[in-house]
Amino acid sequence: MSFTANIKDEISKHVMTQAENIACLSAIIRNSAKYSAEDIEISSENSNVTKTIYLFLKDIYKVNAEIITKKITTFKHHNIYILKIKDKVRTILEDLSVIDEKGNYLDMPKEYIASSNDEAKAYLKGAFLSKGSINDPKTSRYHLELVIDQKYEAVFIQRLLNQFLLNSKILMRDNKYMIYIKDSEKIGDFLRIINATNAVLYYENVKIIREQKNMTNRLNNCEQANIDKIIATCNSQIKDIETITSSLGMDLLDEKTKEACIYRLKYPETSLQELSEIMSLETNNSITKSGLNHRFRKIREMAKKIEGSSH
Repeated sequence: MSFTANIKDEISKHVMTQAENIACLSAIIRNSAKYSAEDIEISSENSNVTKTIYLFLKDIYKVNAEIITKKITTFKHHNIYILKIKDKVRTILEDLSVIDEKGNYLDMPKEYIASSNDEAKAYLKGAFLSKGSINDPKTSRYHLELVIDQKYEAVFIQRLLNQFLLNSKILMRDNKYMIYIKDSEKIGDFLRIINATNAVLYYENVKIIREQKNMTNRLNNCEQANIDKIIATCNSQIKDIETITSSLGMDLLDEKTKEACIYRLKYPETSLQELSEIMSLETNNSITKSGLNHRFRKIREMAKKIEGSSH
């Protein structure tokens, strides 16, 4: 089962107040129902979501609904669950703020549907049950989306999301409106808003593991870059020493510079810090990294002069 399906399974089982159930049901019917004067049809790929809608309708409006299961065989085999309501159709659609008193579709639900924070959260839960998905953080990038058919409905849902500081955005895609969130922290906040407790625990755990892995990779990359830099520096210093010795020999060098050359050739891949520590230990004379660096600058200058005079 996908991460999204697990979330929908979890949140469809929550017990809410009747006002919250109405807000949730309003979002579901406004976004995933087909209706006429005779009936309402609500489709879902999740059996638990279908059962929840059935119970909401039975509890609030005292109607019995028919559940039809269809097998879909294109691309991937799965079931579609269709809920059919034939009683109190007009009452339900008006009460859930899908249509007005004259039967006209409402671009946005009336204020009472999501007037409190809890009702707004319930509406977002219904919208997610209908049209939402979240990428599994273990297998893909962080991404939450709700694909909405109607422009003003998308704007309404975006406003509710941003009421909770989720920084959602809308993008038009294939004549539909995709509301999306890419920030991992905000997606975690959304899961908390819809009370997907188990999903939050899974999401945050995977996020921590991913961040630790990314940090390890960054440190490894940084360490490798430092190693590459050290090797390049060592090779450059050895080249300078070879230029000097092939032209002048080492006997003309002062003792400190000669000593730096000998130890660099003896330890060709050590960093400047490590080389200064080795020299201090083996010669019994303290030499700092800064002091050793000064000697190699002198060697570089001598090598440059030799190279210049040979052209």
